[in-house]
Amino acid sequence: MIQVVLFDLDDTLFHHRQAVRDGIAAHVSSTLPDVDAGAHLDRWDALEEQHYHRYLTGELDYLGQRRARARDFMAGFGVTFETDAEAEEWFEVYLLEYVRAWALFDDALPCLAALGAAGIRIGMITNGIPSFQWPKLNTLELAAHFEHVVTSGEFGVAKPDASIFLHTCGLFGVDPAEAAYIGDRLHTDAIGASAAGLLGVWLDRDATATADELAQARESGALVIASLDELTALLA
Repeated sequence: MIQVVLFDLDDTLFHHRQAVRDGIAAHVSSTLPDVDAGAHLDRWDALEEQHYHRYLTGELDYLGQRRARARDFMAGFGVTFETDAEAEEWFEVYLLEYVRAWALFDDALPCLAALGAAGIRIGMITNGIPSFQWPKLNTLELAAHFEHVVTSGEFGVAKPDASIFLHTCGLFGVDPAEAAYIGDRLHTDAIGASAAGLLGVWLDRDATATADELAQARESGALVIASLDELTALLA
């Protein structure tokens, strides 16, 4: 029986991707007024995926992946940052716009409320540094819902490493088999949790999973949902 439900944050409860796109569009529009910002949103998304993966594998530190994203993105406009400080300053301006666009998915708070009403304990494991993730939880009034929040930046190891899942189960005092983990990334979240002995749940909001991805989820024992509205009934 599932006693604890653990959540990812970005693009699971918090609409990170939309805030990213809104933030970079506003930043480009204000700093490069003659550029069609909309034509470069996919490129910014791709650079985030590329360099954040380098952070997860330990190739870059957290600030390093930010600088790499800024440098590669602006190189597309012929702009070169001569120093790390210039790249970091550019990224900080982008972050101001990103923060202005913060919002939760519509199903986030109802799901947390339903789980709480059912007597299920709730926690979070998020890849990132505490100083970047906690403001989201506080600003969006999420923090009070979670008994424990574990960030990879504080723990020292990122998902999908089994140790961060096992550590969090230990904080709750439950066996991994008594916990479920829900996230938007198949391998980092759902398969990673399943490999650690938890019930992995992949939140495929856009229902874009390929046949191969669905097969990988089944093979790992992970479940697939398209909305957090499905979660309470699924666990029951």
